Amino acid sequence: MMEKENIAVGLDIGTTKIVAMIGRKNEYGKLEILGIGKSKSLGVARGVVNNITQTIQSIQQAVLEAETKSGYKIKDVVVGIAGQHIRSIQHSDYIIRSNAEEVIDGNDIQLLIDQVNKLAMLPGEEIIHVLPQEFKIDGQSEIKEPIGMYGGRLESSFHVVVGQAASIRNLGRCVQSTGIELSGLTLEPLASADAVLSQEEKEAGVALIDIGGGTTDLAIFKDGIIRHTAVVPFGGNVITDDIKEGCSIIEKQAELLKVKFGSAWPGENKENEIVSIPGLRGREPKEISLKNLSKIINARVIEIIEQVFTEIKEYGHEDPRKKLIAGIVLTGGGAQLKHIKQLVEYITGMDTRIGYPNEHLAGNSDEEISSPLYATAVGLVMNSIENKTQSAVRSDVPGAINTNPVGMSIIQNPENEESGIEVEMEREEIVDVEISTDHKIRSSFFGGYLDKIKDFLDNAE
Repeated sequence: MMEKENIAVGLDIGTTKIVAMIGRKNEYGKLEILGIGKSKSLGVARGVVNNITQTIQSIQQAVLEAETKSGYKIKDVVVGIAGQHIRSIQHSDYIIRSNAEEVIDGNDIQLLIDQVNKLAMLPGEEIIHVLPQEFKIDGQSEIKEPIGMYGGRLESSFHVVVGQAASIRNLGRCVQSTGIELSGLTLEPLASADAVLSQEEKEAGVALIDIGGGTTDLAIFKDGIIRHTAVVPFGGNVITDDIKEGCSIIEKQAELLKVKFGSAWPGENKENEIVSIPGLRGREPKEISLKNLSKIINARVIEIIEQVFTEIKEYGHEDPRKKLIAGIVLTGGGAQLKHIKQLVEYITGMDTRIGYPNEHLAGNSDEEISSPLYATAVGLVMNSIENKTQSAVRSDVPGAINTNPVGMSIIQNPENEESGIEVEMEREEIVDVEISTDHKIRSSFFGGYLDKIKDFLDNAE
């Protein structure tokens, strides 16, 4: 019974929405979502907190809704980290072992990782993640798992993820100010990749493009290893802004137009298809041609995809040994745009599919949860399950669940009711990325990093 109550919680803090998700593994090893809370993100821009007070309120709102729906009280969360400030570098390093007659163990690898963590960074930057890729032992290369082997010189290439210390601490502060502990930080593209990519795709070579509200993030895998990460500082919000300017309408109307009638492929709309938008305060309604609407969307989506494709080429996709056989997987709110798959295939010439996080979800999951919009949140819950902690406990009074204001988020945020799509469509942004051959290595380092953040926050009080 105790095994069953390994309750996991993920908190996805995006530019356009904040999602709190509570889940657990069922007896079939699938993810069962117990409760989900969503609120409009008011204090985040391009993945970075720019208003602490508003972000705290938005987190509280999402958490309250998730607790109300699930009947669980959240204790700690795994948070997705994102933003333009995150960048990644490739680095190689080695250690000479004192006794080559003993087999290599986890301590040797940790020693190597600790050494990389001492790399000098630009002022204000800190290393968030050190991810071993492939190892070399005494010159023998392409070793994926060195533990148990003999050798004197242990060398590895690393994917090092770097971010601004202040941004990370601000995020930690927002979460802790709501009375919830931070049990882990996961780079959002990695969480999305966990939720929507299969191991076969990672082996064959795949580019995950997560189109969020504020940023579009790229994570490239080949031979099961993370190879390249990048952040393009544009997402669904810039498409909405273009529609707003191009059609002279307000933002809420532009978002609804994009979601309900938008298409990334102008040829799909006939000249005479027109939608009427109510005018402001007694003004005449506006008539907007759907063909013009999709021309605006098409132009901006091409711009975003071309920038991402430049990064894919930078990774070396055109080299036969680096070829991404599984092509592209699109996820995030922007992946819900009609005909975007066809447009991406047309621009890149690569096979493309939309990534839904349903592979790991229990069969009876709500259809809404298996939307690309929730890919990051599902990935964060999966990450929280790996921590094997009890992140939420049952509320004391089961009957009290219904006495809470279930519609609280709607009461506090009246736009939700008529344009829930607006909140849904705005997938958060994401950022760089990471993956490691060994989850234990990953968590052991992040544990130390979290302690640093917690010490900093405690001393700042």
